[in-house]
Amino acid sequence: MAKKKKGSNRRKSSGNKRPFAALLITVLLIILAFYLLEKTKRGASEKPAEKPQVSERLKMPSHSAPQAAKHAAYSAAVVAPVAGVRPKPHPTGSGTVAIIVDDMGSSMQEVRSLMAIDIPVTFSIIPGLAKSKGVAEAAHGNGGEVMVHMPMEPKGYPKQRMEKNGLLLSESDEEIAAKVKAYLQAVPYAVGANNHMGSRFTENEEKMQSVLKVLKGREMFFVDSKTSPASVGYSLARKMGLKAGTRQVFLDNVQNVAAIKAQLRQVADTARKRGSAIAICHPHQTTIQALSSMLPAMKKDGITFVYASQLVS
Repeated sequence: MAKKKKGSNRRKSSGNKRPFAALLITVLLIILAFYLLEKTKRGASEKPAEKPQVSERLKMPSHSAPQAAKHAAYSAAVVAPVAGVRPKPHPTGSGTVAIIVDDMGSSMQEVRSLMAIDIPVTFSIIPGLAKSKGVAEAAHGNGGEVMVHMPMEPKGYPKQRMEKNGLLLSESDEEIAAKVKAYLQAVPYAVGANNHMGSRFTENEEKMQSVLKVLKGREMFFVDSKTSPASVGYSLARKMGLKAGTRQVFLDNVQNVAAIKAQLRQVADTARKRGSAIAICHPHQTTIQALSSMLPAMKKDGITFVYASQLVS
């Protein structure tokens, strides 16, 4: 009887263990499922965000987007460059220039305006004009240089007008010498002379010799204005032992500011090529305006301005 009771107890104990094992397995499955679920959530949250596609970043704004403000057009016209044309370089470089202003002596205002430029200018004064002496004194008093602008017979005379005290081919050597001496007396402080008109007179060696003898006796120089390509003035003066020079450029045959500026650029180019150049002009308002504008700029670009006496030899 005792053995039978012992076996039945074993079966009872084994039956009690089965529900516990099932419960344990269920709990483990629940824990595993919960773990897997949490891992899946974490993986989703740690996944890097996708980069926006390039096409999205380059999209143009839609029509509803605000438009940029429009600027008013400039008032100055814009000119398209001409194909194949290159701008000329602005020339610079050294060179020496003497500017002679002819026909001085009728106005004091002209000499004041020219002296105000503060660049060496040589004043060539016609003897016998109303302000000849005053202009000479003002120029000399300001440290400037004075010349006599001697009237001489032009081609076409007498239809071509000339000052009453001008030199004529029909006059004797004595008459010519006397007139030249009177010129020098009428224009104080003169250190040299050049011809006013004289396209016919300067071609005559005999008559020019009478003029140059007087200048040589006063140790004055002569500048040939070259109103005639056949002038003998410069070559004869050199032969006679006078210091002499010749004009390279006329500045204001065309009385226009732009044209005069173009001539001044030509003078500068000539001076750079030759080393020096003599230019002749007149006291027109357009000429004074062009000189006032150009001479300081030319000086800045390397041109040295001197008096005519420094370019004769």
